[in-house]
Amino acid sequence: MDFAHSDRSMELQEQVRRFLDEHVYPAEPVFDRQVEANRAAGHPFRSPAVLGELKATARQRGLWNLFLPDTRYGAGLSVLDYAPVAELTGRSPAIAPEAMNCSAPDTGNMELLAMFATDAQVRDYLQPLLDGAIRSCFSMTEPAVASSDATTMAATIAPDRAGYLVNGHKWWSSGAMRPDCTVAIMMGVSDPDAERHRRHSMILVPLDAPGVTIRRSTTVFGYDDGPHGGHAVIDFDDVRLPATALLGPQGGGFMMAQARLGPGRIHHCMRSIGMAERALELMCERAAARTPFGQPLAKQGVVRDWIAESRLAIEQARLLVLKAAWLVDTVGSRGARTEIAAIKVAAPRAALFVLDKAIQVHGAAGVSADTSLAQMWAQLRTLRLADGPDEVHLRSIAREELRVHAGPAASAAAAAP
Repeated sequence: MDFAHSDRSMELQEQVRRFLDEHVYPAEPVFDRQVEANRAAGHPFRSPAVLGELKATARQRGLWNLFLPDTRYGAGLSVLDYAPVAELTGRSPAIAPEAMNCSAPDTGNMELLAMFATDAQVRDYLQPLLDGAIRSCFSMTEPAVASSDATTMAATIAPDRAGYLVNGHKWWSSGAMRPDCTVAIMMGVSDPDAERHRRHSMILVPLDAPGVTIRRSTTVFGYDDGPHGGHAVIDFDDVRLPATALLGPQGGGFMMAQARLGPGRIHHCMRSIGMAERALELMCERAAARTPFGQPLAKQGVVRDWIAESRLAIEQARLLVLKAAWLVDTVGSRGARTEIAAIKVAAPRAALFVLDKAIQVHGAAGVSADTSLAQMWAQLRTLRLADGPDEVHLRSIAREELRVHAGPAASAAAAAP
């Protein structure tokens, strides 16, 4: 295994560090003030003006669409080369990813479009997303079924005349509340009689199409996730779309979902590590500056243990994620599926450990909005559910271990659902 990054990746990492130091970190208090002003004016999901300024700077510096390995549309970086860039953006999760046009869910949607879109879909959706002119959402999760088993989804994409009739009730369609979100990639059942993983398709649904109703946004531990678009509840009622709206092959929904999730999980995990690094930095600064009982917190043995354990957790998680990224580059997402499942559990766990200790060192300030710690904790805690709950990933890892180490009878039992 070789986790060394290319010269180009190393150069980009340094450029991103400078962008963070010179522009992003100084903009954080400005961003927060503008978000609150927009919220007070009744527009919680409107982008703050400073974000547009940061986007212009990032684009001017060539720090734009770095996540896309397809050289037709993106930087052409391998997953391993992009991983440390994603980590750096995680240090300012509310600003840096979007400022560089590398934020979810648009990243995953652009990857899907780059792989499966027709020329017309590239023109109408991918290119505007690459330019940052529009935003998108991904409508997969449903409130009435167990989302840990996506085969149970009830939404339908029914062939009808010369096109498709779309019906369903979705939620956690992240980003849909934004004024500039114009399209959803929606997943639903297109052939209920097909084999279990060939029943579903994906379709591009303009959010202004007749029959599309955005009901509300759901909160995350009280946060509305503004201005990043909220997590919308959407009704699709007899939405009639032309055949050209179908994304990829009919019945290819699960195949495409897996293609979307593999690199995306690595991006999420590396951003998690970036959040953990920022939290550890804040914890150390607080421990050195705070002096209860006549001496700095940094001299307390328990605080030193927290700092040391945090460094161990970060390094262990990072190495596992880099291994998964290297495997995706060398054998593909399917060959790396066990490692991808592992990092999806390990990285949020590690980052949450660090966040918890940083919050504890900050005391009451740590659970307030006066620091970024509480919001980062809320964001990280959702990752133990998003893109599959921990328990599903652990089951997959256990099944593979049993297959490798057990005899024929036990292997057959392990392979059972």
